[in-house]
Amino acid sequence: MIMPVAIITGASKGLGRALAAALAERGWDLVVDARSAGPLADAARELRGAGVRVVALPGDVTDGGHRAALVAAAGGLGGLDLLVNNASALGAEPLVRLADHPLDGLRAALEVNVVAPLGLIQEALPLLRTSSYLPSYEEDTPYIGNAPFIGDAGNGKAYDSHPYIENARNAGSSDSPPYEGIDSAAIGANGTDVTAGGAVLNISSDAAVEAYPTWGGYGAAKAALDQQSAVLAVEEPGLRVWWVDPGDMRTGLYAAAVPDDDDAGRPLPATVVPGLLRLLDGKAPSGRYHAAAGAAAADGAGPR
Repeated sequence: MIMPVAIITGASKGLGRALAAALAERGWDLVVDARSAGPLADAARELRGAGVRVVALPGDVTDGGHRAALVAAAGGLGGLDLLVNNASALGAEPLVRLADHPLDGLRAALEVNVVAPLGLIQEALPLLRTSSYLPSYEEDTPYIGNAPFIGDAGNGKAYDSHPYIENARNAGSSDSPPYEGIDSAAIGANGTDVTAGGAVLNISSDAAVEAYPTWGGYGAAKAALDQQSAVLAVEEPGLRVWWVDPGDMRTGLYAAAVPDDDDAGRPLPATVVPGLLRLLDGKAPSGRYHAAAGAAAADGAGPR
């Protein structure tokens, strides 16, 4: 039986690690990466404790060879159903005003936040296009409540997320109602509710749409990622493309961005994960989503 497969970049800590742990508990096989080999190895050991296959590849997402290795590893696990572009770079640490922003830092932020995700998507498209995880998920093995994902539970059918290409179902429109699981600024970017193919989850920020002092370089990079995601959703109607603002979180990235800020009141990344999982559970159409921790979120509306 072939289990669903995800690639998650930046998975050694923060939101990437929390999402990887949640998917592992559901039975997903994983390909994870991070720049630091030690923390990534620690994360991989924890993930394997759920009884799933985990390939951990340390490296830099800006390296084309590394991106190719990530996709090849997914192919070795049986295919690819979900690609999560979570790795990120600020461009300046701590953040500075645009008048003082190093141009090399901005180039680096664009490379990590925009160019690398597109490069990984391009590499992964052949596998994503032949995934049938989302329709199989809805019709054969629906997720109910907090139960873990089990490939053939209760339906007597082996779950095959990667049929041969000649048997893959064509993408098309659906009569299913719009997804209402979490707030969305743009549901159904191309006006359709597709029923085949894998999913791309790009982690964005509210700095992409709000003008926060000192967040201009990082925000510009995330805004470019948003637009890139929106165009991809139109060009690839057979895929689900989600670009998500995860809300305020207590992460190393935020600490590096604003080291003098007390982030003790900010929610941990794990509190955001249920909002991301609801995209899968609800077969959410392509669009920009906000998946903050809800009641657990810190007061105020700081950058994300």
